Amino acid sequence: MYKTILVPVDIAEDVLTEHALEHVEYLAKMSGAKVHFFHALPDASAFVTAYSFGIKEFENQAEVKAIEGLKKIMAEIDLPVERLSYTISFGSPRDEVLQLAEEIEADLIVIGSRRPSVKTYLLGSNAAAIVRHAKISVMVIR
Repeated sequence: MYKTILVPVDIAEDVLTEHALEHVEYLAKMSGAKVHFFHALPDASAFVTAYSFGIKEFENQAEVKAIEGLKKIMAEIDLPVERLSYTISFGSPRDEVLQLAEEIEADLIVIGSRRPSVKTYLLGSNAAAIVRHAKISVMVIR
């Protein structure tokens, strides 16, 4: 059924990730799919516009923390390690997820979403943008 499942996660949002992981693990076991985790980091230049000193250090620390977070998530999922992979990039979560989905030829995106509010209507802003623009199926987990 599925060959590659892309799972965008926010390593700071444990609850969203936990809910999505239950579904991802089940789907991957049933279909034999590979699971590719993804975390987007904000572009450091958006935070440090006036001073370029320290941007690389900020990016390196953020990347190390993200890698540690993704490896922790991957250790909790009951799948063979050879079927698990991850990517981290700097930029807009929506744009990076959609580009990565094409690159890895994902056939499903599984993403957690917060409860809706008046501001976000039905989905969180990143989840909504991914659903709207994805060329493949997207499963939104609440």
